[in-house]
Amino acid sequence: MLQAAARGTPSEAKPRLLIAGATGVLGNEVLRRLVGSSRFGVTQVLAREPITAGLRGVRTTLVPSEDPQDWPPAAADTGIILFDPPRMFHERERALWTPTPRQLLPLARWMRAGGVRTVAIVLPHAPGQLPEALKRGLATLDEQAIAGLGFERLLILRSAQKPPETRHPDVLVRLAHWMLGIFRYMVPSSEQPVRAAKVAELLNVALLLARPGIHVAPPELVWQAAQQDVRTVARGWLG
Repeated sequence: MLQAAARGTPSEAKPRLLIAGATGVLGNEVLRRLVGSSRFGVTQVLAREPITAGLRGVRTTLVPSEDPQDWPPAAADTGIILFDPPRMFHERERALWTPTPRQLLPLARWMRAGGVRTVAIVLPHAPGQLPEALKRGLATLDEQAIAGLGFERLLILRSAQKPPETRHPDVLVRLAHWMLGIFRYMVPSSEQPVRAAKVAELLNVALLLARPGIHVAPPELVWQAAQQDVRTVARGWLG
């Protein structure tokens, strides 16, 4: 059963926020920015074990298993889904729960069952590997299914992820990886990874400005928002 590690009296005048994947650099930036905005009465972060939240108004909500289909609903108005893996040298992050891509659809269903009307998803992708036609729309069957769940607002931000650095003991394998890595420089700058702080800023502004409907930010727009005024770019994206 889901339990709040620390209970308080949320403000009835403010919406409730629920974050899945409040880990890594991105999760930390999103949590800090959204909680600091004071727009939400209470913020719940999903965790595997009880921890003491260090931010005022933040609660930890324990997940009883790895399958969201088995969880009883948790009430919230806005849901955020992030996939940044926890930094293992951060004890707090090791206790938090982070979804995997295969858990995206059941997690969205669970959020909707708890009353979430707005859901924002930051989807990492490998630069240069997403077909142009899919960047600005729903790219997978899971995304299409989420769009049909009845959310008032669905925001998807496609943010290029930095390829993991691997160190192989074999010299020939290292040479092959280095040669393949050269092709990374052929990827347009507009599809290069963006600093987490800028992605969090765009997400925050999008939650403020987005009208009802489905809004997908392609990698080029996320990159553009990091180079220019975020509000100006977001207004152009969200109409």
